[in-house]
Amino acid sequence: MEKLSYKLPVFEGPLDLLLHLISKNKIDIYEIEIHSLFEQYMEQITAMQEENMDVASEFLEMAARLVHIKSVMLLPKYEEEAQQLKEELTGQLIEYRECQRIAKMLSEQISYDRFVREAEKIKFDMTYTRLHELKELADAYFSAVGRGKSKLPPPKESFSGILTRKVTSVNSKIVYILKSLREKNKLKYISIFTSQNEKSDVVATFLALLELIKEKRVRVEGDDNNAEIIFNDNTA
Repeated sequence: MEKLSYKLPVFEGPLDLLLHLISKNKIDIYEIEIHSLFEQYMEQITAMQEENMDVASEFLEMAARLVHIKSVMLLPKYEEEAQQLKEELTGQLIEYRECQRIAKMLSEQISYDRFVREAEKIKFDMTYTRLHELKELADAYFSAVGRGKSKLPPPKESFSGILTRKVTSVNSKIVYILKSLREKNKLKYISIFTSQNEKSDVVATFLALLELIKEKRVRVEGDDNNAEIIFNDNTA
């Protein structure tokens, strides 16, 4: 069965009433006098009953709890138990007071005059309803056609600088260097490049020379402009 809760005109519960009495009498919450607090608590309960107010069972349970603590404190051999019971009550009061403080702080930040709900999915009408002049439509068409042309393959003329350029093979330059060496036995290093007209010729000639050096068919001696390309002894 669901427990019925009663909201009294002044107090939310027994802890609320006890905090009210502690504050009213300026009692240190860490140094509560159970005897004095019990008397004031019972006075308040009696006043409620005299006014024909329904006193919830939790108020009466707290009264019984205070009587028990008061009784244990009168017995010296139960001093340790009495201290523990008193500390438990003090801890509950401190915790309840902190909850009241936080609730008050939050109540100042929250308004109960607002209702918030999750956003709903909206189905948009995708029908195009704008009206345009014929000139605007024509301009848009020609603009789209122009952009479409840019997606077509580029014309052949765009590659003329690449496709029409002469390709020079490295093998042809190897033959050129060897032929020149057979005629003169040795060559100035710079001379094999001065007769080249295209960059591709220069690059192919240089790669050809590296290939001949790698195969140990020729060697290069000297520095800078005095460098010479010479047949190796076993090749000449």
